[in-house]
Amino acid sequence: MLASHNLVKHNYQHIIYELRPCKDKNGHEVKGLFNAWIILNNPSQYNSYTTDAVKEVILAMRDSSNDRSVVAVVFTGVGDKAFCTGGNTKEYAEYYSGNPQEYKQYMRLFNDMVSSVLMHDKPVICRVNGLRIGGGQEIGMACDFSIAQDLARFGQAGPKHGSAPIGGATDFLPLYVGIENAMFSCTVCEPWSAHEALRFGMITEVVPALKVNGEYVANPMVIVDKWVNEKGQIVYGKSKTGAELAKGKEIMKSGVVDLTLLDETIDNYCTKLLYTMPNCLSKTLNTLRIHKLNLWDVNKESHRDWLALNMMTEGKAGFRAFNDGPKDNREVDFIRLRQMLAEGHEWNDELIKAVSPQHIV
Repeated sequence: MLASHNLVKHNYQHIIYELRPCKDKNGHEVKGLFNAWIILNNPSQYNSYTTDAVKEVILAMRDSSNDRSVVAVVFTGVGDKAFCTGGNTKEYAEYYSGNPQEYKQYMRLFNDMVSSVLMHDKPVICRVNGLRIGGGQEIGMACDFSIAQDLARFGQAGPKHGSAPIGGATDFLPLYVGIENAMFSCTVCEPWSAHEALRFGMITEVVPALKVNGEYVANPMVIVDKWVNEKGQIVYGKSKTGAELAKGKEIMKSGVVDLTLLDETIDNYCTKLLYTMPNCLSKTLNTLRIHKLNLWDVNKESHRDWLALNMMTEGKAGFRAFNDGPKDNREVDFIRLRQMLAEGHEWNDELIKAVSPQHIV
């Protein structure tokens, strides 16, 4: 009998773990070989990960890495709205804010989740079935490939909501898109369309997901083809405006989202990986991942310390504003916050109340 190298046996409750048969070049199922699907299962909160879900992702990554029958891993989320929007803001606001000692332990788990992807013995494909934002963007970039449906959007949110994108974005994003694009994404926090992400080199492939009258159409909300506007700017992938945007919204309403083509493309990538030498493939993956790991391993512990302490100040204000504020305003009053800090106001509950949207009249 073969030895088990898993740490524990586990019944997954917060994620879905499935072994799906590999397919050969003719589309036939291959006996005894599988692709492991690790699926975030919190669609009502855009597949944000809770503490319990993070633990299960770590275990699932380890299980699939050790499983001799697994060829590749597909990391994705339930539904068609989001792959993942990061950490669960309700949990952040109601438990971790104001508790740096607790958040530091949570960030140990988060770091281990990212490392479990970067140290996996098999290729990990991020199936981007919708939004990939914040920590979701970071765990997605830890993967080896990203295949996206073209309604997906990508970006960071930390400086808008009381955090910094130091769970991988500041390490990985410059490797993908260059320092200036990374700077824009991590600071301004304006999301990119899937077509922009592809053009910048952050993802591997984009496939259409919207069906109108039974036919796939490209995302009608963005300029899919390269186009130069009246200012001479290339706006490929940018959101449409004015009448074109209104027309795009009407097309969206007339269609349905169908991820069949996304799944076929994922299957095709898994089949390509099936036809490789497993140890040679693993060595290639590990060597290429060094570029991410060198930065990640140097920075992750100091980032963990900073993020924990930040839960006493901007994290506490930002996450509570997002969780408790009205749906149309989940950000603090940035101007008032800066004014109060410039006046020398200490970080306390009075300041947080003064800048929070739920208290502003």
